[in-house]
Amino acid sequence: MRNQPGYQKVLYEKYYGYALKIVFRYVYRYEKATDVVNDGFVKLFNHFSRFTCREPEHLEKILMGWIKKIMVNTAIDELRRQNMIPEIGGIPEYVWEEADNQQTPEQRLFYKELIIEVKQLPPSYRVVFNMYVIDGFSHQEIASQLGITVGTSKSNLAKARAHLQKKLNSIRERNICSS
Repeated sequence: MRNQPGYQKVLYEKYYGYALKIVFRYVYRYEKATDVVNDGFVKLFNHFSRFTCREPEHLEKILMGWIKKIMVNTAIDELRRQNMIPEIGGIPEYVWEEADNQQTPEQRLFYKELIIEVKQLPPSYRVVFNMYVIDGFSHQEIASQLGITVGTSKSNLAKARAHLQKKLNSIRERNICSS
């Protein structure tokens, strides 16, 4: 795939939105997120020979998992370079329009509210929450990736969950009161 721009373009166009949604959970600014996605695709194309699929009937699912792993790792590398300083910036509305068409409008709205709240978490909580809850990493993998202890990973996750629970309860109460 390394020297096959036609195939690269097809893969890039098909999975760009998917990759961007993954990176958005880690990187605030749209412009920076697109840079990270592009860096991730460069890594993907350079290392495509390492991709293996032992179950051809699940090729797309396995490929998406591999893309997800590359994008998460690329986003984390960027956060490390930036010393995990949260970036400031909004998410353009059209990004939410790329949400999975299988979702109901209510699910898309909840997803948007959840991601906005996750992005307001302190960086160390946000990264652990994303990696554990959304991307399915174990505490051991998180600790290894971020250079922290397993205990710190678990603590950051507990604090992130408590913070999000409080925020989401507040949003729910506001919505009930305004009805």
